[in-house]
Formats: sequence, structure tokens, C-alpha cells
Amino acid sequence: MSRAADEPVRLTRIYTRGGDAGETSLGDGSRVSKLDARIGAYGTTDELNSLLGVVLAGDCPPTIRESLELVQNELFDVGADLCVPLSVEGRLRVTQEMVDRLEALCDSFNESLPELKSFVLPGGTAVAAGLHVARTTCRRAEREAIASGLEHGVNPLVTVYLNRLSDLLFILARAANALAGADEPLWKPGATR
Repeated sequence: MSRAADEPVRLTRIYTRGGDAGETSLGDGSRVSKLDARIGAYGTTDELNSLLGVVLAGDCPPTIRESLELVQNELFDVGADLCVPLSVEGRLRVTQEMVDRLEALCDSFNESLPELKSFVLPGGTAVAAGLHVARTTCRRAEREAIASGLEHGVNPLVTVYLNRLSDLLFILARAANALAGADEPLWKPGATR
């Protein structure tokens, strides 16, 4: 039975045994080692998406929730882009419009936040702390996408998207604390001396 056009995948069985020898398939069907840089890049993107799921499972403010749900879906698009060699045409790719949308969200949420006069320590509310964990994972995904690009070539908008997303996650962490009326933990240089 073939898939419908709006059905991105049909999984009838989760285990395939195809990866038991340390290899997996890219989106074009080619087989590579699970240690391939592309697998690391989209694996970390998947980890980031899972962390956003944890944030969304908590007491996430509705305005932040809406943005994170959009980002979760787009992260699957990022993973789809990373798992198909750049030379394959006609596949789902990260676009400038996706980056522009992140920048608009950054500007919108940042507008009401107080100016920063110190570095922010991860914490405050559980939502803010979770967003900081997601932010650092996003930075790792970005580094792994860059490494994959050096080795295999990657859509340059993937790394731009991840870079902008880490900025948004930082801003959303600050916004989560502000919306909850929680003090923002700030770095106090040399405070333990």
C-alpha cells in the first residue's frame, strides 16, 4: 500500500535490524556509519526537539508554547535537510523565510524585556531552566552541523537557523522568567571570592 501525499512516513514496524552493524540510512537511502558527522548533526537536532518537548510538558506560558510548537515542527524540517545529501535536489530544505520567522520572534519577545547589564545564569523557573538546556543543546547541534558541512556540505541556512534558534531560546528563557515574575539569576563576577 502506497503512502498518501500528505503522509511523510509510514512505520509499520519500529525495529528493522538494519542498524545493528553500526550503519544507518540517510534520507536518500545511502548507507553510512552511525558515526558520520551528518548523523551526529541531525541526532543532536532530534535531542534538542526532545528537550523542547520536556519544556512543553511543563507549565509553559501560552505565548511561548505557541512559538515552541512551531519550532518543534521546523526542527524536523532541519533534520530532513541534514539527512539528505546537499547534491540531491527537490528535497525539503531550510529556507530564509524560516530564519526570518525566528528573527521576528526574537524581536517580538525581546521588546518587552529589560536591557541586560550582566550575563544571565541558567535558572529561575523550571521552564526558563529547560529553555537554557535546550539553548546549549542547540549550540551543539549548530557546531555539529558546521562539522558536517565541512565534511560533506550542508545547506548553509541550516547553521543560520540553528544559530538564530539558540538566540530565540535564550530570549524565551528570559521571557519565561519575566512572565512568571521570577527574578532573573545574574552572574556576579568573583562573587565566591
